[in-house]
Amino acid sequence: MSTPMSSQSPSAGGGPVIAIHAGAGRVPVGDDGEERRQGLLAALEDAAAVLSGGGSALDAAQAAVAHMEDRVDLFNAGRGSALCGDGTVEMAAAVMRGADQAAGAVAAIGRIRQPVLAARAVLDESPHVLMVGAAAEAVARRAGVAEADPSYFITDRQRGRLREAGSMFEGGTVGAVCRDAAGELAAATSTGGMRGQAPGRIGDSPLIGAGTWADGGVAVSCTGDGEVFIRVGVARLIAAWVGAGVSVADAAAAALDAVDGLGGHGGLIAVDSAGEVTMPFHDGAMPRGLWRAGQLAAVWV
Repeated sequence: MSTPMSSQSPSAGGGPVIAIHAGAGRVPVGDDGEERRQGLLAALEDAAAVLSGGGSALDAAQAAVAHMEDRVDLFNAGRGSALCGDGTVEMAAAVMRGADQAAGAVAAIGRIRQPVLAARAVLDESPHVLMVGAAAEAVARRAGVAEADPSYFITDRQRGRLREAGSMFEGGTVGAVCRDAAGELAAATSTGGMRGQAPGRIGDSPLIGAGTWADGGVAVSCTGDGEVFIRVGVARLIAAWVGAGVSVADAAAAALDAVDGLGGHGGLIAVDSAGEVTMPFHDGAMPRGLWRAGQLAAVWV
C-alpha cells in the first residue's frame, strides 16, 4: 500500500479559504507548467474576489471551477475536454452546499460551455440532484447558461491525444472546496472524463458522495480513477470519518489508501469546518492551489 503525498494548509485561522485542484496524474510531456500555474492563480483570484466581497462558499467554489473550465486545452474540463472513443465530448460536473447538503449535478452533456453552471442550475432550478444528456442541457438553457455547438469543445490537441497509444486516463479534472466567512462549506468538480472512454460512461465527479461532497463538517472534491472512487464512495467516506472525530488529513489519507487497495489511483482536496485543508494524492502530480484571507495565494504544479 502506497503512502499518499500531501500538501496541507498553513495553520487554519477559521476565516475564508479556497483550495483547488486540476487533476491527479502525469503532467503532459512538453507542458512547461507556467500556463497551468497562471491558470490556477487566476482561478484562486476569482474565488477570492467572491469571498472577499462576502460571497458564499458555493459561489466561490463555482467561480474557481468556471474559470478553469474556460482555460482551453489547459485542463480536462469545458472546451478541450478529453475525447470519448468516438471523438465526441461528454462533460460532467457537480456542486454541493454544506449548510443544507443541497446538490446539483450533470453528466453526459456536450453543449453547455461551462458544465459547473449547468450543475448549479440543477441545484437552483430543479427538484433533482443529477440530470444527464439533453434533459440536463435543457435545465441549463432555461437558466440562461451559455451553449455552444458540440464541435466547439473538440480541439486539435485532444484529437492528437486520442490517437496516442497507452493509458486511457486523462489528468486535468478540476475541483474546488471552500469555507466562507460564515463558516459554511461547499464543493464543486468538473471533468471531461477519461480519454477514450465509451460514450455514456459516467465517472465519480458528478456522483454525490463519490467524487463530490459537502456537509457541515467537510467539503471534498476528488480526481483520479473514477470507477474505483465510486466503488469506495470516497467523498462520503471522508465525511463519515470526519463526523466521527477523525482529522480531515487522516480521513483523506485513509480514503486514498482504500482506493489504492482496489488498484486505483488519484487525489483529492478537502477542507473542514475549522478551515483545515488537506490535498493528498498518489500520482506523479496534482496541480493545486490554496488561498486564505490575509495571505498570498499558493500554487503547486
